[in-house]
Formats: sequence, C-alpha cells, structure tokens
Amino acid sequence: MCGIAGLLQPAPLRSNEYAQATIECMTVAITHRGPDSAGHWAEEGAGLVLGHRRLSILDLSPAGHQPMHSACGRYVMAFNGEIYNHLAVRREVRGVRGEEHQWRGHSDTETLLAAFSTWGVEETLKRCVGMFAIALWNRKEQTLTLARDRFGEKPLYVGFAQGCGFAQGAGEDEASVTGRGPLLFGSELKALMAHPEWRGILASEALEDYLRFGCVGGEASIFQGVAKLPPGSMLTITRADVQAGRLPAPVAWWSAEQAARQAMQAEPLHDPEAAVSAVEQALGQSVKSRMQADVPLGAFLSGGVDSSLIVALMQRQTERPVRTFSVGFDDARYDESSHAEAVAKHLGTEHLTLKATSRMALDLVPQLPELYDEPFADSSQLPTALVSRLTREHVTVALSGDAGDELFGGYNRHLWVPRLWHRLRRLPLPVRRSLGAALKAISPHRYDALMRRGGKVLPKRLRLRTFGEKLHKLAAVLESASERALFAGVASMNREPASLLAEPGSGRPAEALFPALARFDSVEWMLLMDTLHYMVDDVLVKVDRASMASSLEVRVPFLDPEVFDTAWRIPADIKLRDGQGKWVLRQLLYRNLPRELIERPKMGFAIPLDAWLRGPLRDWTEELLSSASLKELPMLDASAVRRLWQAHLKGQGHYAQQLWAVLQLLAWQRRWKPNVA
Repeated sequence: MCGIAGLLQPAPLRSNEYAQATIECMTVAITHRGPDSAGHWAEEGAGLVLGHRRLSILDLSPAGHQPMHSACGRYVMAFNGEIYNHLAVRREVRGVRGEEHQWRGHSDTETLLAAFSTWGVEETLKRCVGMFAIALWNRKEQTLTLARDRFGEKPLYVGFAQGCGFAQGAGEDEASVTGRGPLLFGSELKALMAHPEWRGILASEALEDYLRFGCVGGEASIFQGVAKLPPGSMLTITRADVQAGRLPAPVAWWSAEQAARQAMQAEPLHDPEAAVSAVEQALGQSVKSRMQADVPLGAFLSGGVDSSLIVALMQRQTERPVRTFSVGFDDARYDESSHAEAVAKHLGTEHLTLKATSRMALDLVPQLPELYDEPFADSSQLPTALVSRLTREHVTVALSGDAGDELFGGYNRHLWVPRLWHRLRRLPLPVRRSLGAALKAISPHRYDALMRRGGKVLPKRLRLRTFGEKLHKLAAVLESASERALFAGVASMNREPASLLAEPGSGRPAEALFPALARFDSVEWMLLMDTLHYMVDDVLVKVDRASMASSLEVRVPFLDPEVFDTAWRIPADIKLRDGQGKWVLRQLLYRNLPRELIERPKMGFAIPLDAWLRGPLRDWTEELLSSASLKELPMLDASAVRRLWQAHLKGQGHYAQQLWAVLQLLAWQRRWKPNVA
C-alpha cells in the first residue's frame, strides 16, 4: 500500500531541481500513506513528474522501489495498492514471453509493468484482482494513463491546479474537467493542494448533496476543476489535453452494473445450501489471497456477522492464532467489544480491545479535517480511526468485513423499503402525509423512552436503540411518490439539505441521483445502488482515510470479482430470508460459530453523538457555529443552522447527524481555507 502523486505540465519542466522540489511537496503531504520510502521520476521535455510514497508490504527489498520502469523501457509507473493474483498473472506473462523476461524481484508492481508490456493496459486490468490506483507514463506515445480498481477501494483525484469546472456524467467526447495550469493527480486532495500553483476554488454546487449524504459523492470533488476517477475506469491524457485545459471523460474498463447483469444471466443459485457453499468457496479463496504479505497481518473484529465470518475463514487457513482488534466505548449503549471478545475466544484468535474513553474520541475530533481532506460526516469515522491506530501498533495489514451488507442485503432498508412501499402505495398521498404528521407529533425522546420500557418484552432483533429517530425518519418518507424516492429518503442523512443553504438548491429530487435500471427488482436495485454510491462514497472513503492516517493497509475480501459474481447469482429472496438480511452469510457463519454469539440487533459502528454535542463537544460546536465562522461559508444559511442547533439543544428532535455534516464542513473550511467564488 502506498500513496501516489504527480503532474503533467502544458510545457516542458524548468529543470530537474524544480521537478524534485515540486513533487517532494506533493508526496510529503501524503507521507502517512507510505512512510517507508519515497521516490520520484521526471521526463523534463514532456513536463511529466511521478511521485511515490511506499508502505512496504510485498518485496521489502529495493527491487520494489517506485516509480518503477518496465523491462522494455516503454513504461514508468507509480502504483498504490495490491494485486492479489499477481503470481498467477506473472505465470501467464512467462507463458507468453518465455524465459527471456528477466525478473528483478517479486513485487506486484513489476508484474503489472510486465503485463502492460505484454497485453496493454485495459486487458491487463481485466486480468488483475486487487485494489489499486495507477499512474502509468507511456514514454513511446507520451501519454499518461490513470486507472482505478473495480470497486473504488483506492482513491485517485485528478484536476487542474487552477480548476474551473467539472461536468458530471459527461459523455466520452465531452470534457469532464476544465482548468488552467498543470494537471495534478494524487491519492488524496492534500497532495494536489501542496503544489505551489494550487488555487482551490470551492465547488459550491457540491454542497447540497454533501449535506444530504454526509460525503462528496460521485465523480465530483469539493474543488472546482478536480474530479475523482470513477471505480473501474481509466483516463488517458496527452500534453495537448493539458494545454487545452480540458480532459476527456474517463472510460470504463469494468462496470458493477454490467457484472451484476451477467451474473444474473448465468445459472442462478436457487438452492439455499448450494448458495451457502458457493459463497464459502469464493469468499474463502478471497480471504486466502488477501492473507499474503511479507509483514504482520491481522483483522478488525466487531463481533458482527461480516467481520466474524472473515476472521473465521482466516483462522481456518492458518495454524497460528489470527490477531484480531476491536474498539469499545465507555457508554454501554454503543459498546460491542464484549461480543467481539466472545467471538474471538470461540475462534481462538489473539485478540486486543481498545477500551476507548469518550475523551480519546473527542481528542480526535479536531484532527478529522486533516484525516479527511474533503468534507466527510459519517461519525463512525471516529471509532474507525481509533481501531486503526490500535491495530497499526501490532500489524501492518488488516482484513475487514466491509461490503458484506451491500452484496448480501444487510441494511434494514433492504428489508423494510419493499414491505413499506407495498403498503404505502395503496394509500393516497394526502393520507400518508397525515400519518406522517401524527408520527411526528410525539418527540423522538418520548419514543425512545417507550422503547426502553416496553422493549424488554420484544425479541432482541426488534429492540432499536434509536427508535424515535427511525420513526421520525419513517414519518418523513411517508410522502414519497415512488419506491425509488422512498429509498432515496431512507438513504439520506438530511432529506431537506437545501434548507441549510442561503441560495435555493438545485431543485433536483434525491431519487434523481439513483437511476432506474431495467430488469432489477426492488431489492436488487437497492443492493446495486448501495454498492455504487454508499459503499464507494462513504464506507470505502471512511476506511481508507482512517486506516492510511495510521499507515495501516486494510483489505476487503468481500470486494473480489468472484465473490461479487457469486453474490449476484443468488436470488434476492434467499439473501433476505426468514425476515433477516444476509441470510446466506449467517448460515455460513453458523458453520463456525454458535448462533447465540451472533443473534442480536445490528448496532453499526456508532458513537453517542447526540450527547457529545450537548456535552463535551458543545464549546467546540458553538465556536464553529459562531457568526465569524459561518461568515466564511456564505452559502450556508446561518440562521437556519443556528435554529437547528437550538432545536438539538432543547431535545426537540434528532439532529445530530445533520449538525455533524455542517460542523465537519466548517472545520474543513477552517483547516484548508478554500477560495470561495
């Protein structure tokens, strides 16, 4: 795992000294992604500089140093990530090229370069299984190719030092990014911001969707003229493109939607036991491939279905105890550490729990804008960063259970939205609005009190910690005009983000962000939307930044092409069965763990944000919500923000998540000081 950065200028470089000084500024900004060594390479006449920070995982010798040249001399590459099947790819290269190819080491970087020389870029990417962000310079054709892995596990930003605009959803012949000055790219925005010609202008048009979902999603970034390379895509750039100040739109080399359709057209896994066995085979192989490392390795273990299953499959494949890590809080309502410890004891892992006090988490809050150099407001970023710090003290690589929910139906909305819409559509919209008003007549806190008193007689899976918040969210979505709109509402952190903006919003309904797709039923459609949006824009961003801030590499076994294909061959009614999500994963886990260790309500990786904002974080919050602070972002409606804060203080609703999004935006602005057009 590493960090990459670089630039392509419209004119030749001034000198090698200039190139070195500039790229050092950019790569020093992401030292945390690769603390073991640094490297750079420049082609002065072409105006091209590649930079690299290395976190040594495979081939710890100098033979793995980057940027790396291909044996044929045509390519130079800076690469961030891991290719799990690189030994198989290497054998294929040897089969084509015979013994004349002399290998210098055993890194996957060298394997990639040899494969590019053999098959070209796109064909090589299709053969590779891994997570990666790649910058490849073709010395013969004088082109720069940027590429990103299938699911977007590794980030890659690209744009102009003086960005002007961004056209989301541009066609193949349209410019996706416009601007002036050198073209910059890197693993994190802070690498681009370190360039001496950087002039970052806030993309105010991104704020409405940020306030809605708590992240800057899709291809856009928080800066004008800077974009994220989409998952499964590649972008080939010439100096003429940079001189014109316009970049072509990326080209997809892999599509989750197309892969899902192809899997659904293959032989379906209608037999439940066959489905469980197929997942066991695919996921077990994926876990095995992700356990390859020349450094110490472990796993996150929350005690939930996904992480417990990954650890169980890891422990099957080694005679030594797997090293596992969890975090617990001093607030029992949010502490799952005892569940994780029970799972670890049964599986025989070597387990460590960070008993995090609220003080530890609160001390981390001011550092979040540095970790997440783009506004980001999923509050589980705090425990994720804390467990990453603990884990890095003992290992360099950790496996996680992320993406199990998206592939196998683990979120409550996957169960509730179809059922709810089936009933809602029978009622006229005015009736639904009246019902919503009735639900909102009781405060969330009163609902929570009712749950605490009456929940003792309910099954564990029906005891909801934030009962009142969920009922108010339900009330808010009763007015949905379609099932797609209902899903968009449930998936939103704030259903009315424009109410916090000084100027009217785009007027675009939330459901417009989630396109209708033919031949997907409602559950399948939700799973794919969560994979394409929530997983990419929220979950993977959260884990990447939190882990890499501690120089920890996190691998995600669920995000494997074979696991993805297997999941999409399983009908939705098997994934969601007997009133439970992830039925297949649960049955597989029961082969390794007693049911009683797993059967409990889904908690998520939550923190007591409501109480913290009213208590120990109150001074920090009120300082950020001061008139002087809000004046720095005039696109926010200061009066609306303060009303939200006062309502939260008075307990008149659950507004912690909406406030957290505003606070993270203000804290980000204070740290990075973007230019406001």
